[in-house]
Amino acid sequence: MDVSVIVPTFNEGPNVRELLRRLDAALTGTAFEVVFVDDSTDSTPDIIREAAAKTDTPVRLIHREHPTGGLGGAVVEGIQASASDWCLVMDGDLQHPPEVIPDMLARAQRGDADVVVASRYTAGGTSDGLANAVRTGVSRASTLLTKAMFPRKLHGCSDPMTGFFLVNRPAIDVESLRPRGFKILLEILARKQMRVAEVPFDFAERYAGESKASFTQGIRFLTQLTMLRFGRMSAFALVGGVGALANLGIMWALIGFGMEYIWASIFASIVTIVGNFLLLEYLVFADMREDSGLMRHRFLKSFTFNGIEAIIRIPVLWVLVERTHIPSVLAAALTLIAAFIVRFLFHALVVYAPRKQRGAKVEESQTPLADELAL
Repeated sequence: MDVSVIVPTFNEGPNVRELLRRLDAALTGTAFEVVFVDDSTDSTPDIIREAAAKTDTPVRLIHREHPTGGLGGAVVEGIQASASDWCLVMDGDLQHPPEVIPDMLARAQRGDADVVVASRYTAGGTSDGLANAVRTGVSRASTLLTKAMFPRKLHGCSDPMTGFFLVNRPAIDVESLRPRGFKILLEILARKQMRVAEVPFDFAERYAGESKASFTQGIRFLTQLTMLRFGRMSAFALVGGVGALANLGIMWALIGFGMEYIWASIFASIVTIVGNFLLLEYLVFADMREDSGLMRHRFLKSFTFNGIEAIIRIPVLWVLVERTHIPSVLAAALTLIAAFIVRFLFHALVVYAPRKQRGAKVEESQTPLADELAL
């Protein structure tokens, strides 16, 4: 087989025949099989069997009576069962157009990628098939957060949340994967440094059936993200917490000496901005300093961003104190908490972006310690 097409399904019966028809048309001249890994509670398995009997394409069905790991677990089982080393993962609802697969195979044939990602967010791709503006916004925000939490592993991937990708099975450690819900590509890329390439695609509307996205799946995604990335973000939160306490302590002391709370807040912010940068530099992002340019450039970017953030935050502080009569130190604490996630995104994606690797797709980990920190 040139490629094994792995399709996890959950009550996707109305899409099966059309999916196989379009796969046959798109992959003419390619030796491929289709592996359905099915967790359905309806007649989808029977529909797959009937459709398989009417096509010359090798079709296999793995029906899981007791599914584990959600969609990601289904994909892992499909990869383990595949007849080809190249495994193409796609959804069964035709939002992932089969017509893009030849482009993905052609890109893989260059020999410089372990994973070829079909991306909605690279040049030429679109996410028009998302149901509404809310889902589009959630998708974009989730992608930004994910890339910020894995700045090295995902540096060459614009769409780590996609379920449409081609992976070289020998390049991944399948046994190390711990799938939880939808985002199996994130699991693959976060576990090991991979060579990533991308091709654009237009995310289409569903052919039939209903979306499986839900609040529960959102919680599973956040759980997966937290489990994968607990290290760096928790360290950033710790530094931020120390800085926030220092900020409040300095502000409280200066107010005690008779300084106006606004000036006390400004002075405390300057001191803690510098202190936080040094802690981030030597603790949180120590493994990324070498590849992210000169220290003074990082300091200028960090100081400028935090200065702008303070310029915005302090007027908000004034409004909270003067208009809602919240105690000034409590109001300052609330604004610092609100600023945390924005600071993390900026530092991970901008201040410590791998300068040497811009324009490249991957960055190899040099030591086990660096690899652990990069995860």
